[in-house]
Amino acid sequence: MEDRIIKTEYSDLMQKSFIDYAMSVIVARALPDVRDGLKPVQRRTLYDMYELGIRYDRPYRKSARIVGDTMGKYHPHGDSSIYDALVVMSQDFKKGLPLVDGHGNFGNIEGDGAAAMRYTEARLQKVTQETFLADLDKDVVDFGPNFDETEKEPLVLPVKIPNILINGSEGIAVGMVTSIPPHNFGEVIDAAKAYMLDENITTRELMRYIKGPDFPTGGMVCNKDELLEIYETGQGKLRIRGKIEVEKAKGGKTNIVITEIPYTMIGANITKFLQDIAALAETKKTNDIVDITNQSSKEGIRIVIELRRDADIENFKNLLLKKTRLEDTFGVNMLAIADGKPETMGLKELLKHYVAFQYETATRKYSNLLQKELERKEIQEGLIKACNVIDLIIEVLRGSKDRAMAKACLVEGITDGIKFKFKESRIMAQQLQFTEPQANAILEMRLYKLIGLEIDALMKEHEDTVANIFRYEDILARKDSMAQVIINELDGYKKEYARARRTVIDNAEQVVFTEKKPEEMDVYFLMDRFGYSKTIDTAAYERNKEAVETENSYVILCKNTGKICLFTNIGQLHTVKLSDLPFGKFRDKGIPIDNVSNYDSSKEDILCVTSQADLNLYRILFTTKQAMMKVVSGGEFDVAKRTVAATKLNDGDEVKSVALLVEQRNIVLQSHEGYFLRFPIEEIPEKKKGAVGVRGMKLGTNDYLEEVYYTQNAQEQSIEYKGKSIELNKLKLGSRDSKGVKIRLS
Repeated sequence: MEDRIIKTEYSDLMQKSFIDYAMSVIVARALPDVRDGLKPVQRRTLYDMYELGIRYDRPYRKSARIVGDTMGKYHPHGDSSIYDALVVMSQDFKKGLPLVDGHGNFGNIEGDGAAAMRYTEARLQKVTQETFLADLDKDVVDFGPNFDETEKEPLVLPVKIPNILINGSEGIAVGMVTSIPPHNFGEVIDAAKAYMLDENITTRELMRYIKGPDFPTGGMVCNKDELLEIYETGQGKLRIRGKIEVEKAKGGKTNIVITEIPYTMIGANITKFLQDIAALAETKKTNDIVDITNQSSKEGIRIVIELRRDADIENFKNLLLKKTRLEDTFGVNMLAIADGKPETMGLKELLKHYVAFQYETATRKYSNLLQKELERKEIQEGLIKACNVIDLIIEVLRGSKDRAMAKACLVEGITDGIKFKFKESRIMAQQLQFTEPQANAILEMRLYKLIGLEIDALMKEHEDTVANIFRYEDILARKDSMAQVIINELDGYKKEYARARRTVIDNAEQVVFTEKKPEEMDVYFLMDRFGYSKTIDTAAYERNKEAVETENSYVILCKNTGKICLFTNIGQLHTVKLSDLPFGKFRDKGIPIDNVSNYDSSKEDILCVTSQADLNLYRILFTTKQAMMKVVSGGEFDVAKRTVAATKLNDGDEVKSVALLVEQRNIVLQSHEGYFLRFPIEEIPEKKKGAVGVRGMKLGTNDYLEEVYYTQNAQEQSIEYKGKSIELNKLKLGSRDSKGVKIRLS
């Protein structure tokens, strides 16, 4: 047993295992192959459909059947990944060239998912069958064993078009990501032909054919001048923008109509876009919006924004582009598997790999065809020769005892045991020199082949075979002949499948939107005990003063152009622009303060809420659970960041109280064990916000600060402590950093 135990360093084993896992994800799952532009799950799904005979001219088959067969034979990684791949390959709003013909609910551009696989059906598209799978029977690509070595699967599909550019690809691997935008079918074909005719062509020259990405959703690429660098390096950022049209509406109003969206907006982001537009109206970023309707259908995108009569159209369009995802960024990283390893490639490198693959598959294809034509020629010549001596061959066959005897005579001229009518026939039979394939063909030949017309057809077939052999040998011997064959095929595909460009390529200046500054006015900030916040005007406050004070935890008078500051128990200060909060009626529902700030109600508690203006006027007193105290000038918290550290805390400590020092004179600290300490606030030194502070009260070993109270001179204030009323101003006045007095309850 001891001999079978292998001792190894744990870190070495982990490193090796992780590298193996990472490479498996990179090569075998997440990244496309540069040759066919497909990820393994896509390749296996298409091949399985081909094997099942689910062709474009045959009936649809249930998606569940396709998924189950693919998973059982080739892709043992779960049915959801296979079905998701099948769905995406059928969606014309995601793929410039859909590879699967889906029947049923395969989702839509607005993010609704496809129906379950048991309901939908699918079959191959015609283009997929003709350009992805057509030559699989001609030994043009290598096959390898599947996961359990019971089936063979192609390591790459013999794709005849530059699919990696036409459909693009997106995937996340371990430590790397690929993001290749889709391109126009016809433009990519033209660029591939140009590269084949001149391998020294530059990227700039290739871009005379490929103007830029062509997204299925249309829209516009706004940074045309940056495309050359992106295509040379394979990396960069595209600025993409939706299409905005202006329509006149009834009553002199104007409608802004979105007819095309950025590629990054497809799915749930359309709903997010509508929400963002609504938020612009709710937060008073604009007062121009009257109504928003989504009139999109199968015919295309149509989002209508109705504006008021005197709206500034250009300014509103700029607002949409600046504040919503109507203008977005598409990160390009043209990463793919080349020669078995991941590589980031520019446009020319991608075409180089594609063309090399075309030459490789064409060489294998025509070598295979040539071999078959040579075999066919050999048999045809044998049959033609046999027709010339058909009487002798019939005599051999009639005189032979079995097939082996007749075959030996035809191939080697052995006549022993064969009965001939004439001596001359034996001598002539001994001179027959057919090859073994010719002899087999003669022995299997049917009598109707001896009809004159059949012999003429055989002669014509032989001529065609000789012509094919000459053509195939020429293609294999001369690179320009092979290139012309490939180019002719590409021209045919372009003629049948190319479509007009959808995406406009141009230069557009960065959108400049100047927000109209709201007229400064006094408002009341309201926040209830659930954290829902809003602002109301002073008139609404005066009309509902009693209800406002009763129903809200915080009511603060401030300017609508200012900020609200939230101090929390973990020592953080969160700021919120009042302009980000809804302004309206008292009974209008607010929004959670979490939504407009970095405050997380599940992890921290609010201790103090104040306006930035008040904060600048006063000093702030911090008291922690471990009785550390300090006073900080409020001006230190006038910051631009949404969240900053308000104070420094010791390990295990938290803030117990944050108070603006206005009229307070004394502070009372109450510990968990019942000690009370009252002393003047002046004894607490002023520190910077990054300081821990000084000790305010001596605590026992397991004791901690439980409550903090503030008092004013000559003003009575009482609290109830464990059923006993305590007058805070009558407590003995002590000094900071003392233990205080213990309250006796009996």
